[in-house]
Amino acid sequence: MSHTADADTSQQTDRNNHPNPPATLSALAVEAGIKFNGSAHWDIQVHDERVYDRILLDGSLGFGESYMDGLWDCDQLDVLFYRLLNAEIDQKIDKWRRLRLLGEILRHRLFNLQSRRRAFQVGERHYDTGNDVFERMLDPSMSYSCGYWKDATDLTQAQSDKLDLICRKLELKPGERMLEIGSGWGSLAHFAAKHYGVEVVGITVSKEQMQLAEARCEGLPVTFKLMDYRDVDGQYDKLASVGMFEHVGPKNYRTYFDIAKRVLKKEGLFLLHTIGAPFSTPKTDPWIDKYIFPNGKLPSAREIASSIEHRFVIEDWHNFGRDYDRTLMAWWANFDRAWPELSAKYGQRFYRMWRYYLLQSAGFFRSGQGQLWQIVLAHRQRTTPYRSVR
Repeated sequence: MSHTADADTSQQTDRNNHPNPPATLSALAVEAGIKFNGSAHWDIQVHDERVYDRILLDGSLGFGESYMDGLWDCDQLDVLFYRLLNAEIDQKIDKWRRLRLLGEILRHRLFNLQSRRRAFQVGERHYDTGNDVFERMLDPSMSYSCGYWKDATDLTQAQSDKLDLICRKLELKPGERMLEIGSGWGSLAHFAAKHYGVEVVGITVSKEQMQLAEARCEGLPVTFKLMDYRDVDGQYDKLASVGMFEHVGPKNYRTYFDIAKRVLKKEGLFLLHTIGAPFSTPKTDPWIDKYIFPNGKLPSAREIASSIEHRFVIEDWHNFGRDYDRTLMAWWANFDRAWPELSAKYGQRFYRMWRYYLLQSAGFFRSGQGQLWQIVLAHRQRTTPYRSVR
């Protein structure tokens, strides 16, 4: 489908001499309170009319790539995406793209995109982007997941409160041994070992992350391993997985929880911290998949619940997804402020890609489509009562 089919609009231009969008796109924009070439800060300013074909032909992927290519701009991308996602415009555009969308669905259903062979791709393509980017964007603890803003007034406190919340939910005690599945730059391992006196084994698929994490945790009882979660062995008092489950994939959920069940001691606790989708879907956002998190897939509550049957009982399920909006906006402010130091190395296209990623994500959580869950799991045979923590 092309905007050239809309004969009544394709030859017209607005007062700023921009070609008008096809009627179908204009109608969807109006539903979200958005205009093409309008005067609001969240309106889409079109520099090249090819953007219309790219949206209609490639949906989310075309929208994101045409932004990276400089075909359009928006002063407040976070508000634009909040409005688009709040009105579910992404799903309505997908209805026009049935054939291409079918191919994406089949790709996820027929292939295990999170197989052992593919497990290290996200580390190589995203987490190994460059520690300098993340060091300037994140808080001093290098936490790359949602902060907890219940009592916090800045990013550093929000991340410290989140790390402490995890430790309190896990009921960590000195001398215990904790496995962290997806250890990032070592923020949780460092916090748990320093403040709660536990020994931590962290696994990661990112060489860059592990190198920095080891340096930051020097002198603490913390060990990091470059390995896939499917190779985990041993026995642990507590398990934690923060921001990693999004890379596991539905075909591997049961395997993931089987491994967790096998390595967690009978009286242990397992905290799963993950972004959640509001409904089950067989696809993922194609732009995010291509440029940010290859082979990623957000789980739904139903997918998680069905996968833990006969494996664990749910002791607690906590959603604070709205806090991710505030976290992402803080990351964007840090990144934008540091850009003059990074620009020579990364270039303008990377800047536009990173801006699109962070502000699109902020709009996703602001709309309520994005959720953030902390789920505490235990063996059914655990005898110690669990009391929820907030």
